[in-house]
Amino acid sequence: MQRDQYSSAPSGTPEVDAGLRNHMLSVYNRMTSGILITAIVAWMVSSSPELMMLLLGGPQMYLVMFAPMLIVMFGFNPASMSSNKLKFAFIGVSVLYGLSFSALALVYAGADIARAFFITSAMFASLSIYGYTTKRDLEPMKKFLFMAVIGIVIMSVTGIFIQYSSSMQMIISAASVFIFAGITAWQTQNTKRMYNPAHGDEINSRMAWSAALTLYISFVAMFMNILRLMSSR
Repeated sequence: MQRDQYSSAPSGTPEVDAGLRNHMLSVYNRMTSGILITAIVAWMVSSSPELMMLLLGGPQMYLVMFAPMLIVMFGFNPASMSSNKLKFAFIGVSVLYGLSFSALALVYAGADIARAFFITSAMFASLSIYGYTTKRDLEPMKKFLFMAVIGIVIMSVTGIFIQYSSSMQMIISAASVFIFAGITAWQTQNTKRMYNPAHGDEINSRMAWSAALTLYISFVAMFMNILRLMSSR
């Protein structure tokens, strides 16, 4: 989640309104480009059985699975990294998620994948609109959402080694959808609130990459858990 490191600007002036529109557009363009990269990589790898076996056919699959998380935790720091470095880190995360998602075609039907994607897209758009337009302050949700994400990550990692019951898996997936839905709305509002033209292009670009990553991860998490819920019916 993006940290509130910079002051926000008062809204309402033409300069701020035009700059804010461009800033929000840049965030969603970057987030969408990440989704597109992930989809292309997943399709390319899933089309090659040899490449699938090379990447996911042994213990190396755990490296592929956990590498995006490691980059997010240790290789993505808007406070100290330049906008250009953040861009390459974001692309790296998108590619690595694509490698992991290449296995979806082996587990789920194409129709289910498409339905889950469209449902996620509709939810994401609705939540972003809500986060952008609501007058309610969503900042108090931040601490709860952050702690909830940690809990979900721990349970998900544990689930790799300990088989949960189908009911528990459904509960975890449903909870994940709600948690990342909340993050989507909060991050949208936070991105709007933290924009300030006085920060300059470099800092605003760093914040845009940070917001794009949070929204990208939220979209991916909602998609995966909606897909699991649909397949468990």
